[in-house]
Amino acid sequence: MNHLSESPLFIQPTITGPSAAIVARLSQAIHEHRLAPGTKLGEDELSDVFEVSRTVVRSALQALSHDGLVELKRNRGAFVAKPTIREAREVFEARALLEPRTARSATERMTRAHLDRLHAHIEAEHDAMARAEHGKALRLSGQFHIEISHIADQATIAGFIERLVARSSLIIALYWQRQSAMCEKHAHHALLDAFARGDADDAEELMKNHLVDIVTTLDLRDPAPREISLGEILLGPSSPDGQG
Repeated sequence: MNHLSESPLFIQPTITGPSAAIVARLSQAIHEHRLAPGTKLGEDELSDVFEVSRTVVRSALQALSHDGLVELKRNRGAFVAKPTIREAREVFEARALLEPRTARSATERMTRAHLDRLHAHIEAEHDAMARAEHGKALRLSGQFHIEISHIADQATIAGFIERLVARSSLIIALYWQRQSAMCEKHAHHALLDAFARGDADDAEELMKNHLVDIVTTLDLRDPAPREISLGEILLGPSSPDGQG
């Protein structure tokens, strides 16, 4: 049985053919937190799972590395990326700079068809939450933000936002404190209402506040330094006298 025909893309891959299908499946699994940050992605195992050559798998992993979802470590292989606290802060600072203005631009270009698509997207997100499919809901939540960037019709910025949202999924998997790190139900509805009213000022402010709310659900505090005595350092297991 070939497993490459399932599941839609989260981020459009930059490659085609069998490698593109693997990119789609792995990226969805990462965004839905079925593959946790730090998980090893062995070429042999993936080759067996997808019934393709290691060359095809390697091409897919390189594409995912380019998108920031996978880290390729010399002589160790591929791993699901594991953003640091510093990287997490930078990602959300970048989103705070880009997405409020993108929401304003989207409002100015919004059509009835756009509104209907966003509404259907919210319904799918809420249905996933009701079914306790939290990983799927999180992926759909991120896709909602990407949809807005496409409606704004700013291709370069939309590309940045896609990658930032992808990185955000990994950050939430690592640092969330509660499930409300997934977008609150009212947040997307409020944005949709602002779009429907054509209120660009409100849409911009709502997006700004929404991103702040997401960050508050994450534990991005620097770990407290561990107090350790010189005795522990100098007389530990690796001390020359072998004691400790």
